Amino acid sequence: MNRMIEEVLNRRNMMRAYRQVVSNKGAAGVDGMDVKELYGHLEKNRVRLEANIRQGEYLPQAILGAKIPKSNGKKRLLGIPTVTDRLLQQAVGQVLAVKFETEFADQSYGFRPNRNAQQAVLKAQEHINSGFQYIVDIDLRSFFDEVDHCILLQLLYRKVRCPLTLRLIRKWLRAPILVDGKLKKRRKGVPQGSPLSPLLSNIMLHELDKELKRQNLRFVRYADDFSIYLKTKTTARKVGNDTFRFLRDRLRLPINREKSGIRRPVQFNVLGYGFVPTYRKGEKGQYQLVASYKSWKCLKLKLKTITRKTTPMSFDERIQKLGEVMRGWLGYFRLASLQVKLQELDGWIRNRLRYCIWHHWKKPERKRKNLIRLGVPPEQAYQWSRSRMGGWAIAQSPILGTTITVDRLRKRGYDSMLSYYAKVAPHLNEPLYTRPVRTVV
Repeated sequence: MNRMIEEVLNRRNMMRAYRQVVSNKGAAGVDGMDVKELYGHLEKNRVRLEANIRQGEYLPQAILGAKIPKSNGKKRLLGIPTVTDRLLQQAVGQVLAVKFETEFADQSYGFRPNRNAQQAVLKAQEHINSGFQYIVDIDLRSFFDEVDHCILLQLLYRKVRCPLTLRLIRKWLRAPILVDGKLKKRRKGVPQGSPLSPLLSNIMLHELDKELKRQNLRFVRYADDFSIYLKTKTTARKVGNDTFRFLRDRLRLPINREKSGIRRPVQFNVLGYGFVPTYRKGEKGQYQLVASYKSWKCLKLKLKTITRKTTPMSFDERIQKLGEVMRGWLGYFRLASLQVKLQELDGWIRNRLRYCIWHHWKKPERKRKNLIRLGVPPEQAYQWSRSRMGGWAIAQSPILGTTITVDRLRKRGYDSMLSYYAKVAPHLNEPLYTRPVRTVV
């Protein structure tokens, strides 16, 4: 009956879990223990810890609640277990994944081996371009906070007959959370931030996958983000209502009605990507991928923070942080057509860097000397250094555009987003629109 707990506590499985927890890093929990201290803690307490688990006496510590800002101005509550609990949850998750992975649907892409968000986006595009252009887009309201423990444990019991493992998972689900210095009981929900929560969310929503497959529907799911693709609005309305009732009655998951509905491709966003019609001859009714408005807005906000003249940062640090943001964002959105917007964005970034340099020079005499070093005639350098124009206007003027050139910025480590995009997405070499693009420096 208790064979699974022995698989969990197997030395090889525990070492694999330890390496994963250390590589994930993460903040300390309520006990203040950092991941760097975990190995020493295990050396001293491993035998007692394993004995407590085998005897069913192990009691998880409370979860530390941390509020992080969302793009809409609200805050999301993350739960940070202690590193010991993270290690044990990772070990349990590794054993559970082997048992459940073979059953999960092909249409599920979130938190699974050899699957990622880009594959989900491409599958959504394939459905849309195949003529399934009425999309049932359902948003689950605070999914991770609303998971019903009884239903989840019942689903686990079908595959996991080990009482000790089930009891351990139940204790983690019921562990109180410390928010603003106060302990709060938890009777539902899976804390975001724990290693086990992605797998548990997939186990819960696999029931939805089975129901949609039973109806032979085309759908894509990435964790709690899912959409269903149909050919007519009438069918989409019926499927949407049926799905709403299934989630409400069978899984007891509430739906955000304001964010849910039937979409057309141009109104639909999936995992940060949007869809626009292609303008190529012979491709009527086909859609290509773009980054959504919200994704551009988040990117620009990050870039603005890094290139703000009052941000205490050296020029080299700005370039380094710009590179990190650029590589991460373009690596994710490499499937989208971005050429036109990236060209405009690059010009805006370069002007902001010039503004930072101009602001750093500060005094008029220093500005004059630096302009002369950059090749500006002395009289002209004197006039510009004493100009009453604002710094942003000067950053966009020819005096800095022709002196702090792209080549000079490149020598300091700057790399344009457009050039990096060409490396990660070389197959996308056609412009999205045929309209002329404003020349930027």
